[in-house]
Parts: sequence; structure tokens; C-alpha cells
Amino acid sequence: MDLQALQYLIIGVGILFAIVVIAFIFLNKKLKSSEVRQIQKLREGTKEQKFSLEVTYQKLYVFYLKAPFLKRYLLKLRRRLAIINVDDEYLTRKQAAKILTNTILIVIPLAIAIIIITHNNTLLMSILLIFELFMVDTFIDGMVDKLDNNLLREQIDFFAEIRHAYHEYNMVEEAIYQVAQDDDKPEMSRQAEKIYEVLISDDPESELEKYYDIAPNSYLKEFAGISYLTKEFGDRKIDNSSLYLKNLNNITQEMQLEILKRDKLDYTFQSLSVISILPMLAIEPIKNWAVSQFSFTAPFYNGKNGMLVQLLLILITFVCYILTRKLKDNGSTAMNTKNTENPWQEKLYRIPPIKKFVDLFIPKQGTKEYNKLQKKMKEAATKDRMEWIYINRIILCVLVFGASIIIFGQLHRITIENVYTDPTIDYDIVGQMSEKDTKEAMELTESDNDYLDYFKGNINVTQDQIELIMERGRVNKDYVDAKESDITNAAERVLDKLHIINSESLQWFEILLAMVFGVVAYMAPIWLLAFQAKMRQLDMEDEVMQFNTIILMLMKIERVSVEIILEWLERYANIFKEPITKCVNNYEAGAWEALEQLKEDVTYKQFIRIVESLQAAVEKIPIADAFDELDTEREYYQAKRKESNERLIARKGRIGKAIGFAPMVILFVGYLIVPLVFIGLTSMTDSFNSMQGMSAPGA
Repeated sequence: MDLQALQYLIIGVGILFAIVVIAFIFLNKKLKSSEVRQIQKLREGTKEQKFSLEVTYQKLYVFYLKAPFLKRYLLKLRRRLAIINVDDEYLTRKQAAKILTNTILIVIPLAIAIIIITHNNTLLMSILLIFELFMVDTFIDGMVDKLDNNLLREQIDFFAEIRHAYHEYNMVEEAIYQVAQDDDKPEMSRQAEKIYEVLISDDPESELEKYYDIAPNSYLKEFAGISYLTKEFGDRKIDNSSLYLKNLNNITQEMQLEILKRDKLDYTFQSLSVISILPMLAIEPIKNWAVSQFSFTAPFYNGKNGMLVQLLLILITFVCYILTRKLKDNGSTAMNTKNTENPWQEKLYRIPPIKKFVDLFIPKQGTKEYNKLQKKMKEAATKDRMEWIYINRIILCVLVFGASIIIFGQLHRITIENVYTDPTIDYDIVGQMSEKDTKEAMELTESDNDYLDYFKGNINVTQDQIELIMERGRVNKDYVDAKESDITNAAERVLDKLHIINSESLQWFEILLAMVFGVVAYMAPIWLLAFQAKMRQLDMEDEVMQFNTIILMLMKIERVSVEIILEWLERYANIFKEPITKCVNNYEAGAWEALEQLKEDVTYKQFIRIVESLQAAVEKIPIADAFDELDTEREYYQAKRKESNERLIARKGRIGKAIGFAPMVILFVGYLIVPLVFIGLTSMTDSFNSMQGMSAPGA
């Protein structure tokens, strides 16, 4: 840190201290007023004496809500937590403030570390600080996922207690009400109270649909649905056991498998996001070490090529970080993280001139391109609208094109600056120059700079002209009495530097490259949709297994039809939601034909087998007979589900490790080893050629 920056820091701290003193004096006078003293007397004996984190988090929530930058993250957190906490405003505020505070306590030290490490490289520091904003999402997602996982674990205990309560009361709603009074599991108790209110309402069917929209996970949806069906149609005995309790057991087994799956995913990916980010923090330390140990690498690391490798590494790190997050996503509450009602893209799209401009890029409805993009969006299960995607594409394209032009200009400036500031030396193999050698090299650089300023802009200058100016001493007197060979070498060196300076300006191919980068940025949101769709395909088998569990719970309930089963599958579907919705809409026009169309719309064999069983249940046999293998081979399906989850986690783990470690490999191979080897070999070759040239006349 230079002296001027230190002075500014001291002045800033002094001003801040003065503000604190003035505020203290003002508050002290305020507290001595009669009204305040009267309120304090009234509160004596009721106010908590010790420091309270509960109150602190509530105050922090209000503060964050007023802070323009933090407000965005706070509201994003709130949308996710409100689903888990169900109308508990106090707890939602407390958890949101706590998570955001913990995130800030992690991000601020990291920002300080970035500033300390990269304070000599303003461009790199700026990029890293901007990139750090994206990391906030990682911390927030991790903390909210932890709350969601805790809710799942509470559900398992809750269902165990429901079994005992149901044996006692033999009524679904009464059992739920009694267990909901347990204060040991507040999050689950709130969900149970909400389900109880649905069951005793005047119109439980419509209230149940409303609850489906706000339920934090599919297992609570299943529990609420099964409880409603049991209340409406009654319970029955299957093999001397309650069907309702059997279904509760099925849901519990599904949750146990999901918890194991999430735990394994968290363990597999727990450090990959951090590993993908760490190489950026190591760029400057590696650069400083290489330059200090091998001085011949300084032109590379301080020049245009080194900066290009840095930017490439940062770009790859950013892409790997995004892909790692998408790969790890366990689908818990991630679907609720965005403001899908009125995001900034929608606000921008409402501006008439911008709307007209964006509409020029959006394909017309019914065209092949429109249908293709719509299909990708459905496969990726994105909540974004097509207009928002195109706004993202256009903004990304413009930003990347502008940033590329600025970066190219910055690279030219760095190259010219290095010509004027780098010591003029021959390559050394290892180590640093002595203080004396450095001083002599800088004096030579300053002498060359005089001639560079004199000839700058003259693209037709020749070496003979430079030698003539040196001999006559027009620029400086350094070469007036010098040997002819020294003048020739100096003129050649100055001419080489002059060619670099005169050629370092924005070229046509760089504008073309910026346009190419802009096109790549324009396509990036579409490629991300394709990646998300590919990752969702890995979850197909898991979703079909969940369909089997739902059918197993429904098939023995009296008066349950194929249409009801399809409605339940639609409610819990993710990957197959679109074709199932189409089938439900067409069902009344012809059940067999609608199911036949569903078979044509999907290609996954295991799901087609479910559809064929549904077709058999429509016209030929009862539902229980059509799916009898689900009951008889329940243990097999459970074991298969476990094995499927393990394969899924292993596959995601392999892909995640390849993506997460890519920046680290590029850092050490592309930024350290390759430059050292290539520049070292080049330096040695030049040295051997120079020695051969010196020994040739003597031979």
C-alpha cells in the first residue's frame, strides 16, 4: 500500500471515529430525557438483562432490508425460508438475518484477502471481487439446504409419532393435531398444523391444492394427499395392517433414501466449489514466485500473454463454478430461489423501446426455432420465460463484447508500459539480478525511452537513421563516444522496441475476436439450458422409482382411478411433467388414446412400462392387479432404488471432480509449468546460439 492510500485510510478512520463520537453524545442526551427515563422504569424487571441474539437478528433484518445491495439477497433468502417456516414471520426474519450475517462474515475476510494478494493487479482484483458476489449464492444455498435437510429428518420422527397417535385416535386429523402440538420440532409442527387446517376446512380439496403450491418438499405433499384420501374414503386393512400406516411407511422409506442421497452428494461436492475457486487466489502468488526465482519469465507474466492466460483461467473458473453448482443441485428448495413474478428482466422488458428491440430477436411462435427452444426450456425445467432468456442473452453479448474491447485495449497498454518500464537485460536462467545490475539495466531502459519518445509514431524509421541520431547525440549523449558495435546493438534494440510500440493498437482481428466472444456469450444461456437438461436426464430413473412408490400407495385405496393416479404423477413429476400434463388434459377425450400418446411422447423404457400398466387398468383389470408386481417385489425395488442412487452419485461425482479440478490443472500446467519450460528452452537456445556466434570468428 502506497503512502497516499495510507493517508486516505487514516483520514477515513478518523472521520468514522468522529461520527461515532457525535452519535454517542446525541444518544446520551436522548437517553437522559424524561420520556426515555419513564419508559426505562416501566421496562425494569421485564427486559432481558443479558445480550440476546434473537433481538440482534431481528434488528439486523430491518437493517439489511434498508441496505440497497443486501436487500436483494435478503428477499431471495426470505422467499425460500418462508416456504419452510409457513407463516412464522419471526422465525423467517431470524433465520434470514442469521444466514446473511454468516455469509457476510465469510465474504468480507475473503474480499480482504483478495485485495491484499492482488493489490498490484487492479484488473485481476476487480474481476475477483465481482466474482465473489456469485459466491454469496453458494454460501446461502448451502445454509438453506441445511435447514431443508433438517426438516426432512424431523419428518421421519414426525411420521413415527403419527403412527402411535393414529393407533390411539384412529382418526387422521386428530392424530395430526396431537402430534403437531410437539414443540421439539417447530418447523415440522407448523407444517402439520397447516395440513390439519386443510383437512378440517369446508373445502379441503381446493385448500389441498393451495398447500401443494407452498409445500417445501414432495414428501409432505404425499403425506397431505394420502391423509386427505384416507379421511374422505376411509382406511382399510391389508394383511391385517392399516393401509394408511403402510403408506406412511412407504413415504418414510422414500425420505430415508433421499436423506442418504443428499448426504452423499453433499460429501462428494462439499469442497469442489471451493477447489474450483482457489486457483484464482493463487494467480498472483505463483506469478511473484516465478518472477523472483526465474527472472527470464518476467516478460511473460508482466506482459500481454500472461494477462491473457490469467483472463482465460478466470473465465474457465467461472464456468466450472457455475457447472459445479448446477451439478450438485439436489432440487430441495432451489426452485423457489428466484423471484419468478417480477424479476429485473421483466421490469426491463416492460420498457417499450427495450421490448421492441428484444422482440426482434425472439423467434415467432410456431416456428421451428421457437419450438426447439421451448422444448429445451421444458427439458431443463427452467422457471424463466423466453423473453427473460433473450434479455439475458442480449445483455451478456453486449457486456462481453464491450469487456473484450476494453481488455484488448488494456493488454496493448500493458505491453507499451512494459517496454518503457522493464529493465533492459539479456535472459538469465535462474535467480534475480543484483542491485547493481538492476540499476544499470534501468539506466539503459531510460536511455532507450528517450529515443522511443523521439521516434514514436514514425513507422518508416530505419536502423541507420537511429544510429545516425545516436552518433550525433541529438536525443542524449549516451552514444556520442560509443563503439560502432555498441551503437549498432543499441539501435537494433530501440528499433525492436519501437516496432512493438507502434504496432500495439486495436487491430481489426481483435474486433472480430470480440464479436466472436459476444456470440459465444449470446449462446451461453442456451448451452446452460442444455447442460441442465442433460443433468436432469441422470435423474430419470430416480423419478420413475418415485412414481412406483406413489402408485403403490394409491392402488389399494378404494375408488382411486387411473385419472387420479395420473393427476398425482403430474403433481410430483419433474422430468416427465410436460407429457403427463398433456395426457391428463386429453384424458376425458379418450383414456386409451391419451395414454398411447403419452407412450409416444417419452422414450424411457421404465416409464413406458408404467403407462402400459395404466392402459391395462383402464379397460381390462383392476389397478391393484395391474401393478401387483410393485407390492410383491417391493424389497427388490427398494434395493434397486438404493443402487440407482449410488450410481447417480458416483456419475455426478466423476463429472464434478473433472469440472472442479480443471481450473487447478490449468493454473499449474498452463500458467506455471508450460511458461517455465517453454521460455527456459527458448532462453537456453538463444544463449547457445549467441555462444556459437561468439566462437565462430575465433575458429
